[in-house]
Amino acid sequence: MSAVFECAAARVLPLLAGADPARTIAWRRGRAVSARAFLDDVATVAAALPAGRGAINLCEDRYAFLVAFCAVLARGQTNLLPPSRVPQAVDEALAAYPGSYALSDVARQPAPPRCVLLPPLAAAADAVVDVPELDPVHVAAIGFTSGSTGAPKANPKTWRAFHASATLNAAAIAATLGLPAGALAHVVATVPSQHMYGIELSVLLPLLGPFAVSDRHPLFPADVAAALAELPAPRVLVTTPVHLRALLRDPAPLPPLGAITSATAPLPPELAAAAEARYGAPVLELFGSTETCVIAQRRTAHEEDWRLYPDVTLRPQPDGTVVDTPYFEQPVLLPDVVELLPGHRFALRGRQADLVEIAGKRASLADLTRRVLALPGVEDAAVFQTDEADAFGVRRIAALVVAPRRSEGELLADLRDAVDAAFLPRPLRKVTALPRNATGKLPRAALLAALQGAA
Repeated sequence: MSAVFECAAARVLPLLAGADPARTIAWRRGRAVSARAFLDDVATVAAALPAGRGAINLCEDRYAFLVAFCAVLARGQTNLLPPSRVPQAVDEALAAYPGSYALSDVARQPAPPRCVLLPPLAAAADAVVDVPELDPVHVAAIGFTSGSTGAPKANPKTWRAFHASATLNAAAIAATLGLPAGALAHVVATVPSQHMYGIELSVLLPLLGPFAVSDRHPLFPADVAAALAELPAPRVLVTTPVHLRALLRDPAPLPPLGAITSATAPLPPELAAAAEARYGAPVLELFGSTETCVIAQRRTAHEEDWRLYPDVTLRPQPDGTVVDTPYFEQPVLLPDVVELLPGHRFALRGRQADLVEIAGKRASLADLTRRVLALPGVEDAAVFQTDEADAFGVRRIAALVVAPRRSEGELLADLRDAVDAAFLPRPLRKVTALPRNATGKLPRAALLAALQGAA
């Protein structure tokens, strides 16, 4: 029986995997925190939480977020993960889930309604605390889609789904590292804990795999290097294409890396190859969504096709792909168009929302963006379709480009050799920066506002 089926059939599942209470689960302020000390903090916070349906975890410090996340579960409550931590998004989530509260490690101004401040974390190394056991069908968290293609949608995640997903991610990354049995790898993440990718790789991974996570949330290259330097080898950098591109533009070296993971946006093969050459570490791209968690992987610098995780099945449909696995409560329809291949692999052929048709011709917005990014002098770019149609009823293609040393005319002239005339961005506007959110994604409303502002 596979680990996935064992997880699906279990009556209870532990909050923390492994029997060694002395193993390091996190690094806080440069010091190792044992599983025993971590569980003591979880028990302390759980005892201080109010009764409620769920909690919006607003903790900034990654260790505090990890403790609060688990304390909410230990109380039998649900972690609410709105798409943003701005006051309006928090207020909307609290209104949508009556009886819930917000939980923070710092005093906030303005404070959300019913906001609880985390008690001090002592991490007592000599504590003796039992590992909480959770009902597999308990809704551990409700994540929300980012709003990149529409209004955010709630996606409940059971502890069974999280447990299985974390086990599969841990096995994939450990294999990429060549991690020996009994060894531990150490994680620095540039993505926020509240995002589903951040949950999977910086919260669930240390809970349920041979990994320890840094409390840091670095964004700038110097901060990433400093956070990595605090940890022993082997080190894993959990990041995104946007952050990876920024790291490669900076000449400062990083401490030796064992592996790099990337998600939240397509990773160009040339970017993956440049990162592998620069840092001497494999770059593992992860394929997933808020709806499914990670379901596939590939080493993008060396392979085009995706390798599905064990026991995950895909069923192509006219409007996307149905994903199913034993730990799902029900199958999930994704808008991705795939081609099934032998060996439990698939090729990604685009998204229904990504494909555009003009004058009887079809193109992919992701491919058009890749071609703009390949132009000399371009540091960042996004190609998208406008809402309003022209006199011929055609919704035109637009582009926002960060290229400090190039003119808009020069960029368009270069594109004419790489893109069919029907898909040339009109308009193409230069901007100083794209309106990316904390995970590097580009919400459509922000793109349209930036285009209007640039005009």
